[in-house]
Amino acid sequence: MSQSLKRVQAALQAAGVQAEILGFEQDTRTAAQAAGMAGCALDQIVKSIVFRGETSGHVALFLTAGGNQVSPDKASAVAGEALGKADAALIRAETGFAIGGVSPVGHLSPVRAFLDPRLMTFARIWAAAGTPRHIFAISPTDLVRITGAEVADFTV
Repeated sequence: MSQSLKRVQAALQAAGVQAEILGFEQDTRTAAQAAGMAGCALDQIVKSIVFRGETSGHVALFLTAGGNQVSPDKASAVAGEALGKADAALIRAETGFAIGGVSPVGHLSPVRAFLDPRLMTFARIWAAAGTPRHIFAISPTDLVRITGAEVADFTV
């Protein structure tokens, strides 16, 4: 088992969340791939979109419904600073995850997180579990609670 997957499991357990983690032979890197594997609606997939704060230099994590797109202008307004592209090295250094498997939980250091209100309309949503081939199911209220994410409008 990968260290990334272990961190996600440990974070969920520490938060008292009994989440079902599924592993697949096929990739779940994209929302469409993950929805197909989970057998759920596209918008039940939590996309982890990571930006770099231009002032802070740190990552900001935007958790959005699979069918939605993040508006860079709205995201910057919500984050309170201009946002730019986060490169793979910064994402790995601050979250501990590689692109395609960035989980909302289990980061190496605290990460500012924002959550798309569309995700709150479902009883259960699915998010990356730290690898490009693992996802976990969770209630949106539990996800907000354990990530400290601010529910905000930042989509197109």
